[in-house]
Amino acid sequence: MTSATPSASSVRLASLDQFRGFTVAAMLLVNFAGEFRVTPALLRHHNTYCSFADTVMPQFFFAVGFALRLVMLRERERVGMWAATSRGVWRGVSLVILGLIFYQLDGGARTWAELEALGVGGFFASAFQRSPLQALTHIGLTTLWVLPVVAGSWRVRLVFGVASVAAHLALSHSFWFDTLHRWRVIDGGVLGFLTWSVPTLAGSLAYDWVRGGAHPLWRLLNCGGVLMGVGYGLACLSQGGVLAAPPFWPPAHDVDMWTMSQRAASGSYLVFAAGFAMVVYAGFVWWCDGRGGKWRVFEGLGKNALVAYLLHMTVLAAMAKYAPSDAPGWYAAVFTGVGMWVSVRMTGWCTERGLVLRL
Repeated sequence: MTSATPSASSVRLASLDQFRGFTVAAMLLVNFAGEFRVTPALLRHHNTYCSFADTVMPQFFFAVGFALRLVMLRERERVGMWAATSRGVWRGVSLVILGLIFYQLDGGARTWAELEALGVGGFFASAFQRSPLQALTHIGLTTLWVLPVVAGSWRVRLVFGVASVAAHLALSHSFWFDTLHRWRVIDGGVLGFLTWSVPTLAGSLAYDWVRGGAHPLWRLLNCGGVLMGVGYGLACLSQGGVLAAPPFWPPAHDVDMWTMSQRAASGSYLVFAAGFAMVVYAGFVWWCDGRGGKWRVFEGLGKNALVAYLLHMTVLAAMAKYAPSDAPGWYAAVFTGVGMWVSVRMTGWCTERGLVLRL
């Protein structure tokens, strides 16, 4: 690592678009195929270990961190730090608002009397436990959390990331691990932003190395490997210190706050997943930036990832009524293929007409 700050550039990186497109494609696959029990465990989400499906969401945060670093440095040069930070805050708040609208609040009141009885305290205690806190909301909250440091030196970002994980571990030990399972939260719940900051800040470091031009491939691979090792090491602190099952394998011991878990947004899971995202991105740096490789499908999805996400959720909701979990393999394959094809085609239609939404 170096402390040199690369100059911001407005030139698009093919590797980032292709990496983001690959991540969207992986999301489509695991979300449509995950409706069925016949789908291999590696392609389904779990609350007790890290599968391939569980690596997809951290890759979005990695890409967000990469782009956020680029934008903050560029806007700081162009309009100054205060204006750049204000715009960053507005982006984060906008994503939080979009997420709350798209996922909807928990609970509800059928009559005015119920609403009065609920009160302000009851509203905040019940409305934000589970459903509203999913991918878009977490990206918005995490953006706001890392914004003060994302344009800083690598040392500042590293210390901030370590402190965020430590805070999450301390709160999990105190009360949060039991609470999040009682609430059955999604993707870490209200404190998830603490650990989702890890892949986000990892993406910001990747930006430095790729834009800096000094052997980025090896830096990405080396740092990615270290992060995966640290994440697995944290998982081995489970049950007071045991040899945890390797990533992508079910746990051999009881689950606790050290276990890799997307539901808990555990530190072990997101440190490992940040390293995994960095290694995957290194492959696209080699293929796209080094060898000029490009796949049209990834390019289209990568340039309009937010639209692809919103559309595929709508398509999935429409098709899910005819997705019995015990369906045979051929039906699961057809359902997944149709869902992915419709989502890709609709995203392409929007992109061709200039209907592009940026994170």
